[in-house]
Amino acid sequence: MTLNDTAVALERLTPSGLTSLDAWWRAANYLTIGQIYLKDNALLRRQLTPEHIKPRLLGHWGTSPGLSFVYAHVSRLISVTRQHTIYLAGPGHGGPALVAAAWLEGTYSEIYPAVTQDGEGMQRLFRQFSSPGGIPSHVSVTTPGSIHEGGELGYVLVHAFGAVMDNPDLLAVAVVGDGEAETGPLEGSWKGISFLNPARDGAVLPVLHLNGAKIAGPTVLGRKPADEVRSLFEGHGYEVIEVGGDDLPGMHHRFAGALGHAYRTITGIQESARSGRKYHRRPRWPMIILRSPKGWTGPSEVDGVKVTGTWRSHQVPLAGVRENPEHLQLLENWLRSYRPEELFNEGGFPTDLVLAANPPRSLQLSASAHANGGRLTRDLDLPDFRSFAVTVTHPGTELVESTRRFGDLLAEVYQRNPQTFRLFCPDETNSNRLGSVFDVSDRAFMERVTPDDVKISSTGRVMEVLSEHSCHGWLEGYTLTGRHGLFATYEAFAMVSASQTIQHSKWLEEASRLSWRAKVPSLNVLLTSTAWRNDHNGFSHQGPGLIQIVITHRGEVSRVYLPPDANCLLAVADHCLRSRSYVNLIVIDKQPQLQWLPIDQAIEHCARGASIWTWAGNDDGSREPDIVLACAGDVVTMETVAAAQILQEHLPQLQVRVVNVVDLMALIRPKDHPHGMSEVLFSELFTDSVNVIFAFHGFPGAVHQLIHGRPNTDRFHVRGFIEQGTTTTPFDMTVKNRVSRFHLVMDAIHNSPHTPRGSADLLTWCARRLHEHEGYIIEHLEDLPDIKNWTLSPQPPTH
Repeated sequence: MTLNDTAVALERLTPSGLTSLDAWWRAANYLTIGQIYLKDNALLRRQLTPEHIKPRLLGHWGTSPGLSFVYAHVSRLISVTRQHTIYLAGPGHGGPALVAAAWLEGTYSEIYPAVTQDGEGMQRLFRQFSSPGGIPSHVSVTTPGSIHEGGELGYVLVHAFGAVMDNPDLLAVAVVGDGEAETGPLEGSWKGISFLNPARDGAVLPVLHLNGAKIAGPTVLGRKPADEVRSLFEGHGYEVIEVGGDDLPGMHHRFAGALGHAYRTITGIQESARSGRKYHRRPRWPMIILRSPKGWTGPSEVDGVKVTGTWRSHQVPLAGVRENPEHLQLLENWLRSYRPEELFNEGGFPTDLVLAANPPRSLQLSASAHANGGRLTRDLDLPDFRSFAVTVTHPGTELVESTRRFGDLLAEVYQRNPQTFRLFCPDETNSNRLGSVFDVSDRAFMERVTPDDVKISSTGRVMEVLSEHSCHGWLEGYTLTGRHGLFATYEAFAMVSASQTIQHSKWLEEASRLSWRAKVPSLNVLLTSTAWRNDHNGFSHQGPGLIQIVITHRGEVSRVYLPPDANCLLAVADHCLRSRSYVNLIVIDKQPQLQWLPIDQAIEHCARGASIWTWAGNDDGSREPDIVLACAGDVVTMETVAAAQILQEHLPQLQVRVVNVVDLMALIRPKDHPHGMSEVLFSELFTDSVNVIFAFHGFPGAVHQLIHGRPNTDRFHVRGFIEQGTTTTPFDMTVKNRVSRFHLVMDAIHNSPHTPRGSADLLTWCARRLHEHEGYIIEHLEDLPDIKNWTLSPQPPTH
């Protein structure tokens, strides 16, 4: 069939095709309502009674008929074209509609054999919805064919765009609810077409479903004049196709025509690009605006009040069916209006009329391999990270931009994996010292390029857009459909998209409990330009809050790494890029920093998660140390090592042990996290009774939370970021937050079991140095020379 023949077949519904399509839609609506209301009498073989109704009525009807309407037509598109397609439901509360679709396609019963495709299975389907021991009301991870839950609105388009990048055969149909369209992330998502290259990427078809209302009132786009809405999206660069009404079969015919036209446009763009024409400017991709009543086909009025087409149909239009006989009769009339006897046979199995609308099994939306991307995932071809290592002849003497070495590694990853790896970053790739990737790939951009632009082209694959939401969401869609990537951003602004990190963690947590969900590449997040080195940008750029969020998630998913130098970063990054179904948070600054460990020691250190740095202290192992100085994070590691050196120089009789933690989750008890170190190792590092001064990159409470249940945790005195910041010097950031080397020395003296001779003098000296620092930075606008240029003494001090 030629493209033109396919387009004609799509745009013109035959009588038999219409009959089957409409029957499928009616069946999906019936199953949706049954999930919301019924616990018994699923096929209405008997008159409906209050005993058949669930005790709690949960779920959302208003968006569901529209979602099923689009789903039915997209299934027809697949049947005609054999197009590989995924369906993303932005109005995530339309969960029962997508569950109904998967059951009608048979996929649901294959995955969940107890929910058979018959009357008994239908009853189970109804009872489990929004019920204890059952499934959520969203299009959740339990829903076959889903990569997008939608419980938190705003991300459907970014997930769709991420799914089709480097996925040339995939079409992502993304239904955007008009309530969702009001969210900031969704408003910022339309620009995704500015980054899609039709020669190598798939396509996204947005369907903006304007039903006019959200949970308690009208929506902005639903009330705007149609010409303003059209102008808005034409301004974004779309070809806008509009369909509206509630008449049947007219709506079926009009939407079939719109979908056929959109598909013809998409394939035309792709065929042109793939036949040799280079798109140096963005093509005008299609989108559909569908206007249909909220709660379409439901009760038009209840108790004399209009319901269909208003916000009253958003959730449960008939809330009193157990107590109100009139409402119960309305429900029964509503269910019977779909003529279930035509849709399900005597045993409850869908009739041939309904089944005829299903695409071939392997192409069904609920069975798409792309929506279970781990089945398609190929391991990355990774270089030997050791070849990018820093040569360390003595700890703490050489300054290196650690993330620049990581950028060199990423450039090689790009070269080896031209279709399965991308870096996603707000406009900060060079700023974060990852610019080596531009030696092998430009930034992706399908808009106008000028001679002044550098490393920007339509063929680029480095993704830069000044939106943390878009970068994060693109990566989620990319990994959930089987490819690998990294999201790199300034530490403080990771909080902009922190809710997405939470939602993705929840998705992976639930997916780990489903045997049919294949493991997908991990969500790797690099936080740099950190709180401790944003002294020049000020308080707004100083915030390590994402660590606090990630450590609260379940251990099978969450990982937090704080590499202190370049070699540890390389070892951690290699592990994260090879991992599956984790959220890996890596935190390290981009500024030149002292290097501590040769590569072999770094690998061993990262594998253990935490180690004693014998060269940094004077703990000879002959007895327990007098104090343990622990650290996790690059800047605080430097302060800790410097503090240990000061103590050795001034109080050599005080035995000091230095412990560095690179895998933050190693602090947790092993029964609470798979990375938790054993009680024996924890005791070997921190002893069971010695006081520990712990210098931490983030908020101090995080460490106290992590070590809960360890021996005698009151002896841990954690110092970290305490929301003290401004535009100042690098060292002053540590002073303001009381984690400077001088503060750590004073803490060590105060918490030592004995007071060596000279302790009082050292306390006075530390106070004097802090006072000197305060005056110096105000006069000279930079740190004291011996602080700014500090390195670890090449030889241990002798006394």
